[in-house]
Amino acid sequence: MARVNRRLTRASRYSKYAGGPDPLASPIDLSEALDAIGEDVMAGYSPESAMREFLRRGGKDKAGLDELARRVSERRRELTQKHNLDGTLREVTELLKKAVLAERGQLARDVDMDDSDRMLAEMQLDNLPASPAAAVSELSDYSWKSSEARADYEKIKDLLGREMLDQRFAGMKQALENATDEDRAAINEMLGDLNALLDAHKRGEDTPEQFDDFMERHGDYFPENPQNVDELIDALAQRAAAAQRMRNSMTQEQRDELDALAQQAFGSPELMDSLAQLDDNLQALRPGENWGGSERLDGDEGLGLGDGTGVFQDLADLDELYEQLSQSYNGSQMDDLDLDKLARQIGDDAAVDARTLQQLEKALRESGTMKRGTDGQLKLTPKAMRQLGKALLRDVAQRMSGRQGNRDLRQAGAAGERSGATREWAFGDTEPWDVTRTITNAIVRTVGDGGSTGAGVRIDIGDVEVQETEGRTQAAVALLVDTSFSMAMDGRWVPMKRTALALHTLIKSRFRGDDLQLISFGRHAEVIEIEELTGLEAQYDKGTNLHHALLLANRHFRKHPNAQPVLLIVTDGEPTSHLESNGEVFFDYPPHPLTVAYAVRELDNSMRLGAQTTFFRLGEDPGLARFIDTIAKRVGGTVVAPELDDLGAAVVSSYLGSRRGESPSGGSFDGMFGRGWGY
Repeated sequence: MARVNRRLTRASRYSKYAGGPDPLASPIDLSEALDAIGEDVMAGYSPESAMREFLRRGGKDKAGLDELARRVSERRRELTQKHNLDGTLREVTELLKKAVLAERGQLARDVDMDDSDRMLAEMQLDNLPASPAAAVSELSDYSWKSSEARADYEKIKDLLGREMLDQRFAGMKQALENATDEDRAAINEMLGDLNALLDAHKRGEDTPEQFDDFMERHGDYFPENPQNVDELIDALAQRAAAAQRMRNSMTQEQRDELDALAQQAFGSPELMDSLAQLDDNLQALRPGENWGGSERLDGDEGLGLGDGTGVFQDLADLDELYEQLSQSYNGSQMDDLDLDKLARQIGDDAAVDARTLQQLEKALRESGTMKRGTDGQLKLTPKAMRQLGKALLRDVAQRMSGRQGNRDLRQAGAAGERSGATREWAFGDTEPWDVTRTITNAIVRTVGDGGSTGAGVRIDIGDVEVQETEGRTQAAVALLVDTSFSMAMDGRWVPMKRTALALHTLIKSRFRGDDLQLISFGRHAEVIEIEELTGLEAQYDKGTNLHHALLLANRHFRKHPNAQPVLLIVTDGEPTSHLESNGEVFFDYPPHPLTVAYAVRELDNSMRLGAQTTFFRLGEDPGLARFIDTIAKRVGGTVVAPELDDLGAAVVSSYLGSRRGESPSGGSFDGMFGRGWGY
């Protein structure tokens, strides 16, 4: 018995680290996730949906939920296409053939045997039924002449007993190989005590002490190490249900054969009675398990009863994992993922990827990048908007890097932004001294002249260096973005939002003295906050009301009379609506002359306010090109026709040039975009 127990309880001395977060795991990088989520939010997804979409897709170096689900599905398909359910019958048939062949050989060699006895034995062997179960039953009373044949026949009974037990208790087939009568008696005793415990539990009469006593006596048979009777029942019921599903999946002929063979298991009908009672108890205690399912297995590799039950358990695990990874059921959470089961079924690397996704979702929810609004929906926080804006601004900078020859505008005065560079002081400079560079210059000069620094250093006027600053003139910036339906329909919706967010981030972080107003215009116009614009969904709204947008922009400029007005207009259509004096919106297509006149009048007002105007024309509409070319010349503005990927760089460059007093058409930015500057 001790030998059997050692086989059942053999385990590693080590276990998985469970003391908190994995100390060897790489830190969670939110930047990639936030960029992807921001893109989807700007495309019209809710932040919650965008986050779940990213978790499904995964990152550049980590598999997402969809990829993990695909691997789970592939593993399931592999199991069903590899195996079939007649492994035990095949093994019984092979042992039976081997025993009969050995017996025939012995009969032929035994010259001392009575001829009539030999003929009777050969006749019995020749007339064995085709059914393995019937043949095994008929040979139960056969007087074997060959010890080898008798041993093979006894292996059939031993095999059947071990397979029947392996169906209920994983590992029994190997553990009970070459089992003694004492081992079999111990198994029968365990089954009797187990059924008594389950009967008491059904009646509500079991006690913790009864469970503890059972585990003390028979715990070696349960490597799962259940801590209470419910955990014991769960483990047993899951395997018993898998065994039943395997049986349901067999043909009627296979079931009949196995039922008949089962009576020969260990040569002990009591074993089958105990197992039948166990199955009844488990079905009564766990009726919610899948006892009625079935599965078609079409492979070539035969499964024994125990191994087949294990495969059906694997199939159930894979189905459960697929559902967890789909996250499509009500109340689904990333914490629902069973990482141990995932590692067991498709590998440790899959569990690592899934754990990373869990940590990523938790970090997104807890890092301050997302919060629930009053409506209960997740929203991007200002912190997330800043991070996203910085990422977009980096992309803009990369596109601009090395492609524009900006003139260096330096202006004395502490009001400018420090550039990080220094230069020698000149008469009239009021920039702050760079103390480190100044003292270093003095020390180098003193030592070079042969002097000593022990008594201090004397600073000459030639040692002084000042910190360079860029000229700062406050700007009032109005970014007008077309939100008519054509922008979304033609794929310009997200680039427009990316552009607005990049410019907003630049001004809020680099040019805080400037005042940016975002104005959206479709059928009507409105001043819009960046968070609202970022999450704005496309709507079928006829009308491009440039007139209303310019009214709002000019009002913004008038509120800042001492600032340089900068007007940036992003559009893909001619103006087709305007605001009437009574506040109603007038719409007509093709553009009504009155609508055009109202828009031109407000552009003239912008010009009188001193606005530097740039039009960013999207699309190839000839009518739009003619209209914008004409009004740009009228107000001394500039026209840019960037590719969509370059829209952000174009707008940011125009803003920087306008606030420095440069004209985008003056040559500083020539060749920056594929379509070029200026019309």
